[in-house]
Order: sequence, then structure tokens, then C-alpha cells
Amino acid sequence: MSRFLLILLLPIVMNAQQSYPTLGKIISYDDTSFAAIVSSGARIEVLATGIKWAEGPVWVKDGGYLLFSDAPQNTIFRWDEKGGLQVFLKPSGYTGLGAYSDEPGSNGLLVNPQGELVACEHGDRRISKMRLAGGGKVTIADNWQGRRFNSPNDICRHSNGTYYFSDPIYGLPGRENDTANREIDAEGVYSVDANGKVTQILGNPERPNGVALSPDETLLYVSHSSGKNPYIMAYELDKHGVAGKGRIFFDFREHKEVSKGAADGIKTDAAGNLYAAAANGIVVISPKGKLLGKIETGVPTANCNFGADGYLYITANHYLCRVKLGK
Repeated sequence: MSRFLLILLLPIVMNAQQSYPTLGKIISYDDTSFAAIVSSGARIEVLATGIKWAEGPVWVKDGGYLLFSDAPQNTIFRWDEKGGLQVFLKPSGYTGLGAYSDEPGSNGLLVNPQGELVACEHGDRRISKMRLAGGGKVTIADNWQGRRFNSPNDICRHSNGTYYFSDPIYGLPGRENDTANREIDAEGVYSVDANGKVTQILGNPERPNGVALSPDETLLYVSHSSGKNPYIMAYELDKHGVAGKGRIFFDFREHKEVSKGAADGIKTDAAGNLYAAAANGIVVISPKGKLLGKIETGVPTANCNFGADGYLYITANHYLCRVKLGK
């Protein structure tokens, strides 16, 4: 995704500790509904800094730790309460020689039911998977109809084994002007099924970025990070997982409280609420598209994900943060 100028709010030391610095604030637009998601007194803790651009957090339940990407540093970092911040994998998304682009590394991450780390890789232009212990990457998909992807960005998984992922131009050396490397004109959204079949399900989103499924897997949400049309779209899925005609689920321009936002990474919780990294924080939206509240970090915010420990982990520019969910 695009990066912005960061204004440091406070000095932070990167280490493992039980008491963390805090930043930002909790803003409610629906006191009844939002209070059940995060309390007004919740603190946004800063767990680590020294990151160039934090992205794609995923909680590893079996190990009790968090992984997240730093695409500019071509690195996946690990964080846990005991060990703090450590390099988990480098290179994470580009294994070629020399420089490639400003963001060559991995971006969106998930852990599949087999316990494998699935990654969107900018530089190697593919979706890969690897065992968390012992490594050994395997390519899930790296092309559509024989043409290489632009730079896979974010990913989610259906229970039938199908992955859905976005493919904007953010990781290409020349981005939209990269005629030397670009092979697909569209910035699309794709699926790859359990047999490896790749389908372009959307060929016309404007800067497709975050992707997420509703809890019942009947809707695919896709965030458009274009400044002109900063939408989150919802697409109906049939029993075969094919996206139908989309509708605007949330238009940032219609909400003055967050009108300067355009969503990056998105996630849904078990109740169907959608958490969108946008407008210098995490904007929380009900399943019906109602703005509920905002976890405002005060800095450009890329993504979030849920930990088994009850926290929402947030990647926000140079910071890894978390906030406790629930009352």
C-alpha cells in the first residue's frame, strides 16, 4: 500500500516489557454497540517500533506469538511477550539479486488449517506457503493465464480451501507505469482453489487492497484504496465461491468523521463487524454498514488481526500496537 510521512508522537524503545507506551484514543460513534467491542478506557499499547512499514499481522495460535510483514525491509517479524521483536524470515517476499522495488517483501499473511504460513509476496509476485517450523516454501499461485501477477497484497481463506487475494501494483518497481515488468493490465482480485486453479473474479476494482470474508462466507469484502472512490465493496459468493455483482458496503466520503480515509487491510469478527485500517486508525463498521467507532492510532495504519489472547493487533506505520477487545 502507499506510505505516508510519519510524525513521531513520543520516543519509544523497542524491547519486550510488561508495561508499554501508549498512543491514540478510542472514539465511539455508537456508545451501545461499540462499548461491547472495545471500552472507552482501553489503551492502545505500542509493542515495538523501528519498523519501516508494518503490515499483514497474523496470530499463531499454537505458538502464542504474532507474525507481521515489513515489505520495505523484505522481512517477516515475530513478536511475543517474552522475546519481544525478532526477525522470523528474511527475505520474505523477494529472493532475487539486487534491488527490486521500494516494497519487495511479503504483505498479507495468514496461517491455514494445516499450520502453514501463507504469504502474499510482492517481489516474487506469488502466493506461497511454508511450514512454520523448518521452512521450505511452496508456490500456491504465481500467474493467471500464463501472466505473472502484479504484486499480491492481501489474502483470506474460505473453509473449502479457496484463497481470495488482491493484486494491485504497489510492489512493482514502477507501480502503474511499470511497462517493463507488468504483465496484467487489471489490478484484480483472484481466487485459487484447493486444486490450484486460478480465477480472476474481479478485474476492475480501483486499487484493490484488503480482502475479508463474512463469518458465514456468503460475502467477500474488498477495500478500494483509491482516493477517488474510497469504498469497501461487498460481493455475494455462491456455493462455488464465485463473486457476484458487488455493492458499496461503506463509502468513506459519506462519513465526515472518517472522510479522509481509504481502507487498507480489513478483517471481520465472529459477529460480522468489519475492522478497516483507515483514517489513521481502525474504523469499526457493523454488518449493516453502520459506523460504530474508531481505534485511532494517530498515524497511518495498514492492517489488524485478532489474537487468541483477546487483543486486536494493529500494524501502524513504524509501530506494532495492540488494544484489548471487550468490556
